[in-house]
Amino acid sequence: MWFIVIVLAYFFFSLSSLGDKLILNGTPKANSYTFYTSVASLFVLLILPFVGLALPPATVFIWIIADALVYILGLYTMYCVLEKSDVSSVITTIGAIQPIFIFILTCLFWGGQIITGKNFLAFALLLLGSYIISFKKNKKVQNKYLAITILSSLLFSLDYAFLKVIYSNLPFLQGFIWTRIFLAFFALLMLFNKNNRKEIFRKENLSNKKIELIFVYTYLSSGAANILQNFAIFLVPIGLLPIINAMRGVQYVFLFVLTLLFSIFLPKVFKERVSKTIIIQKVSSIIIIAIGLALLFF
Repeated sequence: MWFIVIVLAYFFFSLSSLGDKLILNGTPKANSYTFYTSVASLFVLLILPFVGLALPPATVFIWIIADALVYILGLYTMYCVLEKSDVSSVITTIGAIQPIFIFILTCLFWGGQIITGKNFLAFALLLLGSYIISFKKNKKVQNKYLAITILSSLLFSLDYAFLKVIYSNLPFLQGFIWTRIFLAFFALLMLFNKNNRKEIFRKENLSNKKIELIFVYTYLSSGAANILQNFAIFLVPIGLLPIINAMRGVQYVFLFVLTLLFSIFLPKVFKERVSKTIIIQKVSSIIIIAIGLALLFF
């Protein structure tokens, strides 16, 4: 079941990535977009009357706070890079590095439960496929922002590990609601900074109808993706945690196809070069990813 859940999550993440690029190409900056995206997490409180909310143990509470902190920092650093670079480069670079970080963190946190045998081969193929599909000869933009991109990848990797710790100690909805509450809390702390307040409540941000519509679309896509991703982390065995992230190559496939389609209608926002070499690159990577996925089940 976790396999279907994470594939659906990556589809919605690809939709969200396109919306991120549209918004960051317009008026809002990384700090305002991080704020609105994180504060919107409070909508999860609407389900409280149906599921209730229990106070978690103190040790788990620390993990919840740490997770919310690394996640909002991951969002901010990612949006900073998205302001300056193209969506495909940023998302694929973060994702190509992240499985390695998660593999290392899994070893550090759970030691003997790391992936072995056939699953390790699947992990390697998924990682290779993700690298090939994200590889670009012109690395000028990526190199310029490589440090912050790596930092963003590390922060999102810590989010994966922290979430698994939380979901190993709490029911899914309880853990998810608590992490969203603290995510919104850290976002509200941004208002203590004068420059942040000025940017967040800038008139153009609040009155631009086009951006409002795109934000709603992006938030719904991102919200669905995050819920599905969190549920997959909850479901997957600890030893397969690096694999569900290495499967991000599936998102790159979705992202490439969608960017290609949208570049026809919005060429100034979405730019995707297509040549014989690129087609061979994408097809070969998809085949490698498919073999890696097949090894998980056969």
